[in-house]
Amino acid sequence: MAAVPAPFVHVERVRFGDLDAMRHLNNVVFLRYFETARIAFLRDLVPAHDPSNPEADTYGVIFAECHISYRSPVHFDEEVRIECTIGEVRRSAFQIVFAMKVGDRLAAEGHGWLVGFDYTKQSSAPLPDAMREAIEAAAA
Repeated sequence: MAAVPAPFVHVERVRFGDLDAMRHLNNVVFLRYFETARIAFLRDLVPAHDPSNPEADTYGVIFAECHISYRSPVHFDEEVRIECTIGEVRRSAFQIVFAMKVGDRLAAEGHGWLVGFDYTKQSSAPLPDAMREAIEAAAA
């Protein structure tokens, strides 16, 4: 049996400004936490892929879709662990699966799809070989 890769883990602490009128983590902030975690995860997996590099103006990966299932409320000053793994990998796209936990309690889970994108042609494009290899290795 092949070993399952350990998830990438990013940690956030809930700030007062992250709360909604009901004094728990605003639903929109769950997405922001996932965004921060998935960007850190991609930097870890593919260090050469730097979207802040001006030469990256022709190719990048864009966030195309997100699904979040909220499981329990999160409160001020709690530490949230966002665990990210690679799901399905396709020719031009890949899925990042996540689970947000406070201790052992599941707060939310879901996935997002990232698509390779050619900014010159304004259309989807195959993942570069080096990126695909790194992503597939993390999915193994």
